[in-house]
Amino acid sequence: MEPESASMNTSTRVDIAACAKTFRDGTRALKPTSLTVEPGEVLALLGPSGCGKTTLLRVIAGLEIADPGGRILFGGEDVTTRPIETRGVGMVFQHYALFPQMTTAANIGYGLKIRGLAESERRRRVAELIDLVRLNGLEHKRPAELSGGQRQRVALARAVAVRPRVLLLDEPLTALDAKLKESLRDELAELLRRLHITAIHVTHDQQEALAIADRLAIMQAGRIVGLGDGESLYRRPDHPFVAEFLGRVNRIACDDAARAAGQIRVGDAAWACPPALRQHPAVLVRPEDVIVGPPTGDGARMMVARRVFLGERVQLHLKASGDAGLIAEVSRDLAVTRGETVGVTIAEDRWMPWREEQA
Repeated sequence: MEPESASMNTSTRVDIAACAKTFRDGTRALKPTSLTVEPGEVLALLGPSGCGKTTLLRVIAGLEIADPGGRILFGGEDVTTRPIETRGVGMVFQHYALFPQMTTAANIGYGLKIRGLAESERRRRVAELIDLVRLNGLEHKRPAELSGGQRQRVALARAVAVRPRVLLLDEPLTALDAKLKESLRDELAELLRRLHITAIHVTHDQQEALAIADRLAIMQAGRIVGLGDGESLYRRPDHPFVAEFLGRVNRIACDDAARAAGQIRVGDAAWACPPALRQHPAVLVRPEDVIVGPPTGDGARMMVARRVFLGERVQLHLKASGDAGLIAEVSRDLAVTRGETVGVTIAEDRWMPWREEQA
């Protein structure tokens, strides 16, 4: 039997060209946005509530119509004015929206049935999908008899059963508790890779986006302010919002005296400032890039003001003179206590620039 992933039309490129959305009350939820999602790519739209990510997803789906001038293309075909039912999209929502009275097989095959697919072909395709998403033996179970992960797989299988050109996922893990969400995000990432389908995934959860997506489009105030793979955006952000939204970060202001001395200062602690950063009004450093050791050698001396045990790591709130401080994340085995003086070093290549945000 030919694998479902091989027989599906799953290599659709999505082009969003200058799409904006203004609601009737005048609210501009989405500023003119252009974006390309490559065939078979999983792209996450990531950002805080109200940033425009769900509006953009709904415009792609056809649930909202873009302002005049915007265009949506699937595989080079203009679908801007086409309704959702003719665009060829599959959708998975945070509550899955399964039919409670239907079995797993019936839920997966529902879209095929209403499209009039012959019963023999419908059964064949449902069987392929059950095997693909590893629901064997659960064909006759109803949603209430399934775990959260199993219901998620049913929802995914139902969405792709009709062989959509694009799969859209709207906060699919939001309703789950933290422990279940962590295990299911890895399962979802694996399923999307096995389906080989172009997917756009809306989330506000950074870890979820990093674990699942090939690329991230980070949104703020109705526009995309960062686009790239997770590691590049995390390590080399080129927008202040991206740097401070994606993970934790320390921001240290650099006054004229510090810049003139070529230093980065926190109270009476100081490090050499990389030449490329000396004209910036502030610099950034991730907590995990702050190295804490004995108060000897070249490390700047700081005091541990607070020690927070986080399981696999320890967060240290470090103070210099006055109220100036840094947050460091270190190994849980580092034996330092509150009130202790430590040496703090930061490699030059770990500092990142901070820029004034442009309107």
